[in-house]
Amino acid sequence: MSASVSPARTFSDFSYERPDTEAIGKAFEACVARFSEAASADEAEKILHELYRIRNRFETMRELASVRHTIDTKDEFYEAEQTYFDQHGPRFTGYVHAYYRALLDHPFRAELTDRLGQQLFDMAELVVKTYDPAIVEDLQKENELSSAYRKLKAKASFEFQGETRTMSGMMAFMRDPDSSVRKAAAEAYWGFMAEHQEELDQIYDKLVQLRHTMARKLGYENYIQLGYDRLGRTDYGPADVARYRQQVLDDVVPLASRLRAEQANRLDLDSLTYYDKELFFAEGNPTPQGDPDWIIEQGREMYDMLSPETGEFMRFMLDSELMDLVTKPGKASGGYCTFIHNEKAPFIFSNFNGTAMDIFVLTHEAGHAFQVYRSRNFPWNEYNWPTLEACEIHSMSMEFFTWPWMERFFGDDADKFRYMHLAKALLFLPYGVAVDEFQHHVYAHPDEGPEARAQAWTRIARRYMPESDYDGNAYLESGRLWQAQGHIIESPFYYIDYTLAQVCAFQFWNKAEADRNAAMVDYVRLCDAGGSRPVLELVDYAGLRSPFAAGTVASVLGDIQKWFAENGERVLAVS
Repeated sequence: MSASVSPARTFSDFSYERPDTEAIGKAFEACVARFSEAASADEAEKILHELYRIRNRFETMRELASVRHTIDTKDEFYEAEQTYFDQHGPRFTGYVHAYYRALLDHPFRAELTDRLGQQLFDMAELVVKTYDPAIVEDLQKENELSSAYRKLKAKASFEFQGETRTMSGMMAFMRDPDSSVRKAAAEAYWGFMAEHQEELDQIYDKLVQLRHTMARKLGYENYIQLGYDRLGRTDYGPADVARYRQQVLDDVVPLASRLRAEQANRLDLDSLTYYDKELFFAEGNPTPQGDPDWIIEQGREMYDMLSPETGEFMRFMLDSELMDLVTKPGKASGGYCTFIHNEKAPFIFSNFNGTAMDIFVLTHEAGHAFQVYRSRNFPWNEYNWPTLEACEIHSMSMEFFTWPWMERFFGDDADKFRYMHLAKALLFLPYGVAVDEFQHHVYAHPDEGPEARAQAWTRIARRYMPESDYDGNAYLESGRLWQAQGHIIESPFYYIDYTLAQVCAFQFWNKAEADRNAAMVDYVRLCDAGGSRPVLELVDYAGLRSPFAAGTVASVLGDIQKWFAENGERVLAVS
């Protein structure tokens, strides 16, 4: 779906104007009415293009406001605009919901399905199930509470080693070779969370109750299936995920515990405490050997060499200034990629902090951006992105596709970075499924209070990460580590996606180790498909094995263990 684009404008040129939701709604409704009354499939499809132009005006302004708000949460103008969209976004969802109903009920549905694809209709079915005017106020409140969580974390400020640091800025110190520095940084970070424990408990408790209420209004037993449906999961459900979690418990947890024991031995520690886990080498983790501008230039050259398609993409991103990468006061924490429809432009947001995470961001978020760049010309918004677990395949696989160029960033420490990357990717799986199982527990027991939830986290985390040692930190020992995981608060059930995608990315990594060019062809084809298919069809389309299939997790572990056996001793000998 891609065609070369020469940017005429940069991100700063993208004009913002608050949309008149009521006026857009009237225009949208009129267009939906004409669509329903179309005398032919040709006429209906023509009207759809007009309808999506109206839709894109609203969604473009919403994304611009969101991006500019996260870049500077202290900007009062965009804070007010974010509040506007928190309030009016659910109303606009109602307009889109009416369109989906018209699509599903259309007299030329069979012909439109042939033209537009089955996936659009399957997604429409889920949207119709998950929305009703009766929950508009609940959706508005959900947005408000999620914004309150983001704002709380964004205001975190630490006086550390003579400078004021953000949460992201503390990360480098939490990986320092000096254990006293690591511990002090970790205590400061988690100390901020502890200071706001009660507020965080209240935000989450309100969200859980609110989401359960919405589920009941919509006819669901509880929020679990509603959460799956809101994420567009059409070809798997909670039972599939439970069986997958069991694969991780059986196959990954023993290997992860062994890797942690080896890590402790390298650091000359009896065991790893919570402030040791991010340090993989006694002399320090590999770090980029230049500043952010240098990293970006290395990245530009890397993507030029990776493939013609990635080279074109990165030039577009840089020429259009579609990345804001460096941490600064008032900037929201974390990283993301979004898409600005009317500009056909991805945007990457992150918080570079001088650690190897900067390279993970450059590759991970660029994987997202590359995918939507490749599929940006689908006329139907639903196909610009796939569902979230499929999105993460693009990002995590890109991390591995860029392995041959890690010397550019880490010099002689490139192999140490590869070892750490592979180890961290595997060690992530138990944590990721623990987050998922915790959420299933929470929404199956919505009336439990904060203390019961904390106990549930402790119990679940112990199963998947038995080696955890909080070294007397009262906040972490109270079972509230999960409060720092924004996905739990803002995007329920969107976290298992990372682990499912990681299993797929491991397969791309193995294919690339054997034949990088052939693997890249499969990867680009997957990106070009966008969201035109459900996730398991996309996995098959890319020549990958479903993470849900029995034995898939064990099979990828075999490849990883082989790499560690062949390379680990050499890498660790120079550490």
